[in-house]
Amino acid sequence: MTLQDIAARLGSLLRAGGLSVSTAESLTGGMLGATITGTPGASDYYRGGAITYATDSKATVLSVAEVTLASDGPVSPATAEQMARGVRELFGSSLGVSTTGVAGPTGQDGKPVGLVYIGVSDTERTVSHEFRSSGTTRDEVRQQAVERALSLLADHLDRPEKS
Repeated sequence: MTLQDIAARLGSLLRAGGLSVSTAESLTGGMLGATITGTPGASDYYRGGAITYATDSKATVLSVAEVTLASDGPVSPATAEQMARGVRELFGSSLGVSTTGVAGPTGQDGKPVGLVYIGVSDTERTVSHEFRSSGTTRDEVRQQAVERALSLLADHLDRPEKS
C-alpha cells in the first residue's frame, strides 16, 4: 500500500465519521500534512498543521509544557502526546496527530537515529506510539514516520478502543 493509498483510506474514514484532523510535525517537517492534502477532497477534513521543528516552538505554538521538554526532551512519548493535543486544540479539529523523533544522521540527546514517537489525540484520550524506523537515510526515516503516523491514525479510527 502506498502512502497515498493510506492517506486516501484515512480520508475516507474521516469523511465517513464527519471528523477533522490537524498535524503537529517535528522530524517530518510538513511531509505528513503534505501527504494528507495530496488526496483530492482533503479540505473536507484537514484543518491545518504546525511544523514545530525547534524545541522552543513546541512550547510556544503547541503548549508543550516546558517541564516536559526539560525533563523528557523533545523526543519523548509525553512530548508527542502534548503536541497532538496542542494541535487539535489549536485548530479545533476532532483529532490531532504528531511526529517527533530523530531522523539523523546522528543521534540526539542520547536518542538513536530512527527513534520516532507519534501522538494521537481525540476528545476522549491522547496516546503515543514508539516507532523504530529501519531507514538508513534521513529521507527514509522521515518517509517511514509519515507512513506509520497515517496508519496509526487510520487504525485509531477503525478500532478506537484499541489505540
